[in-house]
Amino acid sequence: MKTVYFRSELLFPHECVSDLMDIRDGKWQKLVARVASLPDTHEDSLAFSLMMIRLCGCLRCNPGSYKASLGCSACARRVIGMLKQSDVKLIERFRRAKEDVRRYLAGETVEMVE
Repeated sequence: MKTVYFRSELLFPHECVSDLMDIRDGKWQKLVARVASLPDTHEDSLAFSLMMIRLCGCLRCNPGSYKASLGCSACARRVIGMLKQSDVKLIERFRRAKEDVRRYLAGETVEMVE
């Protein structure tokens, strides 16, 4: 009997960004393509990961959960695919996350709001 274990991260990893490309179109695809091409330490990559952490509830995920067993990519695809929000709203979530990353990097306190 063969057992398959999916590799799950603790928080949304940059390597999963490109897996979200084909879920939506328009502005979302442009954002995903741009962020996927950046290094994982870039401010926009950090902001995208923060946005996904908030959307997917990564802080509540644990190794024994169903979501963790799916893996980060499958979980994120599911969440983005089920969202009823427009691309414009998702881009706004990204902008808010980017502001939070900038404040954090400047040494300010940032609340982790989901």
